[in-house]
Amino acid sequence: MLLPNLDTPPVVFVLALVAQGLAAFVGDLAHRRKRSLRQGERHYFDTIQTATLTLMALIIGFTFSMAVNRYDQRSTLEGAESNAIGTAYLRAALLPGDVGSRTRELLKKYLDLRIAFYQEGDAGRAAEISKQTALVQNELWGAVLPAASSQQTPTMALVLSSLNDVIDSQGSTQAAWLNRIPGGAWAMMGLMAIICNLLVGYSERHTGELSLFVLPLIMSIAFFLIADLENPRGGVIQVQPQNLLAALQSMKAP
Repeated sequence: MLLPNLDTPPVVFVLALVAQGLAAFVGDLAHRRKRSLRQGERHYFDTIQTATLTLMALIIGFTFSMAVNRYDQRSTLEGAESNAIGTAYLRAALLPGDVGSRTRELLKKYLDLRIAFYQEGDAGRAAEISKQTALVQNELWGAVLPAASSQQTPTMALVLSSLNDVIDSQGSTQAAWLNRIPGGAWAMMGLMAIICNLLVGYSERHTGELSLFVLPLIMSIAFFLIADLENPRGGVIQVQPQNLLAALQSMKAP
């Protein structure tokens, strides 16, 4: 089963709607060509249909919860990054002479890159920003290590610990952005959705054909929301670097 481009939620919505709509139509066509279900068969079919739809609802709810948790995690880590950078910037003032000034300038540059990473919608450009971020991290360590080697004091240890927190927070953010709902889970959910719509299409009903597209539409909207929430870049609902922007403003304040 081919998976849609999960980084484009509108594509997920359209493909899900088309696939489920076709499944409901095929089920309805199959029902029209078969004899009506007997009483016992209808009861058994209704039981299967109800159980399948209930299971589908549980799967969508569970997957939606996963997407929301991932969004919350990315939002929390953005705030943690801002705090780590802000703390390191304040503690860099404890460094002697030009080392402190150089470190603070590098932290400003680093903060600009982190804001750009959050705001960048193109994955290729974001990867380039990540490479530049790694280079600035190396520059930060290179600027502080000579002073740390010559002055092994509690104050220097505090500054090094702050810089280490800055790098660790960026690594945690990167891991959270890479943590996505597995493609296998999407495939199984899509297959279940198609089966549900086949059953709905095959079932006996007293409404028009338009009712066949109600369930596909509702489930496609749910798929869109899941794809959008768990997509860290390019979706409608995104984590904005509000805390990082606030930290940048405080650094630029006189």
